[in-house]
Amino acid sequence: MADARGKTLARIHRVRTLQLGLTRADEARAHDKFASEQLLSGRIALLAEAVAPVHETLAAVSLGASAHYRERLHQSATAAVERVRAAERHVERATEATRAAKRDQSAVEKLLARADADAVLKAIREMEDAPAFRKVRHDPC
Repeated sequence: MADARGKTLARIHRVRTLQLGLTRADEARAHDKFASEQLLSGRIALLAEAVAPVHETLAAVSLGASAHYRERLHQSATAAVERVRAAERHVERATEATRAAKRDQSAVEKLLARADADAVLKAIREMEDAPAFRKVRHDPC
C-alpha cells in the first residue's frame, strides 16, 4: 500500500513539475510580449511627436499630410496602449498561474516528505518490535 502511494505521489510530482515548467515558460513569453508591446508603444509615441506641426511649414498640402499621418499615429498609439494593457493583464494571469503551479508542486513535495517520514517511522517501529536475539559467531572455545 505504501509503495503504491509512493509511486502515485512520485508520478503526481513529475506531472506538477512539468506543469510548473510550462507555466514558467508561458510567464516568460507573457513578459516578453509585454516588453515588446511597451517598446512598440514608445516608438509610436515618438513618431507621433516627430510628425507634430512645425512653424516653418507653410504649405497646406504638407500640413494636411502631416495631420493625416498624425491622426493615424494617434489611432495606432491608442491601439498600442490597449495592447499594452492586455499584455499586462496576461502577465498578471501568467504570474498567478505560476504561483499556483508552484504551490501545487510544493504541496506534493510535502506529501512526499511526509510519506518518507512515515516510512522511516514504520521501519523504526518494526525494528523496535522485532525480537531481540543474539547471534553466536564462534563456537565455544
